[in-house]
Amino acid sequence: MSKTLPEIQSFARIKVIGVGGSGKGAINHMISSNLKGIDFIAMNTDTQDLHNCLASKKIHLGKNLTKGLGAGMDPEVGRKSAEETKEEIQDAVKGADIVFIACGMGGGTATGAAPVIAKAAKEEGILTVAIVTKPFFFEGQKRATIAEGGLVELEKEVDALIAIPNDRLLSVIDRNMSVKDAFKMVDEVLKQAVDGIADIIKTAGTINLDFADIKRVLKDSGTALIGIGTASGENRAIEAAKAAISSPLLDVSINGAKGLLYAIYGNENLSMFEVSEAAKVITESVDKDATIIFGIVNSDTLKKDEMKIVVIATKFPSNYRMPLHRSSEPVYMNIDSEKLKLESVAEEKVEKNEEKKSEEKKVKFKEDKEEREDLNIKESISSFIKNKRPEPTISEAEEKIKSRLELNNELDEDNLLDIKRMRKVKEEKGGKGSIFLEEVEDEEEDDDWNMLPPFLRKKK
Repeated sequence: MSKTLPEIQSFARIKVIGVGGSGKGAINHMISSNLKGIDFIAMNTDTQDLHNCLASKKIHLGKNLTKGLGAGMDPEVGRKSAEETKEEIQDAVKGADIVFIACGMGGGTATGAAPVIAKAAKEEGILTVAIVTKPFFFEGQKRATIAEGGLVELEKEVDALIAIPNDRLLSVIDRNMSVKDAFKMVDEVLKQAVDGIADIIKTAGTINLDFADIKRVLKDSGTALIGIGTASGENRAIEAAKAAISSPLLDVSINGAKGLLYAIYGNENLSMFEVSEAAKVITESVDKDATIIFGIVNSDTLKKDEMKIVVIATKFPSNYRMPLHRSSEPVYMNIDSEKLKLESVAEEKVEKNEEKKSEEKKVKFKEDKEEREDLNIKESISSFIKNKRPEPTISEAEEKIKSRLELNNELDEDNLLDIKRMRKVKEEKGGKGSIFLEEVEDEEEDDDWNMLPPFLRKKK
């Protein structure tokens, strides 16, 4: 039977910081799921969103900068907001042994603020782990680019960065699942990742793992991957192990990892043979010289025939990176500086050509728009002056209206709409009256005067 250590016996104090809107959703889900032994802190530039968080500790980032209105998808605003509030952030994380930063990358607040928050925690000597999600492909290239830049900055400031690709979840969800439920699943994935590590620290096992083991694997490890697999039945050990190392939580394969921690959870009928089977599947997937730490926990929270395995892989080669979107194999960067320079020049030329084309399109659009507006004015005036008294020529009417519009810089669609409304009024009155006010004798009493748009009111 698993036994969660009482707080008085726990040597590790765990804090989870939810940053931005996605972070708020994640910690709300963790709190609603009744995760124990964890302090939750919400941080956001958006006060309305912050108000809807269940965390007992809430920090408004950038009070003076954003005035509570959010970062507007601008990471620079998020960064400056966190820097403005850095002292409050440091006070909030003090006393923690491990801090998890949970958020979704690609927005303004989390992308910009998370690196500042991580730096503040590390400066306090705290083991700092970021567990973040990368945007769905349908959220657009701009958000994806922002997320990629944010991940680079965040990795510089944390001990370990676990990035979970939302796109991978699409392979396991039901086709009929609603958008709302899909994003709830993202919150569940973040919860599992935090709980997977926190539970190892908090729970006593047959072969025990503790905070020192976690710290040894995660400290200054850079990129980290986490996988959780569950299975039941005759081959549950192998199936759970395979599910853990190919979990949707894993962005790529764990091949190449030089640091590995895994915990096997089972009930009282967990056999040593099953432990051996699972261990073989997992250890064969990492570097042969990897540092491996494992634990066994008899859990009373699992179903009768269920087995769960949590895998944390770290310390990947220095030329390893996580791709932003779907991938099933690790990606290694072989950097040729000369080639990189040539590619950069080529990209710059393409960008300049695109800018030139864009500018030409804008000029053409402006010319076409002006031509359409002139045509609309002519048609509107022709309609207005037809059967009116006195009946000026088309050119006279056009000159009068255009000169008044241009004089007041009011040649826009709103004024054309006013002219159309005047035409309707005149038609309803049987075509009587004039659109020009030189004929109006009593301006205050005449209906024509009151119905005219302001730019056509010309006193004698």
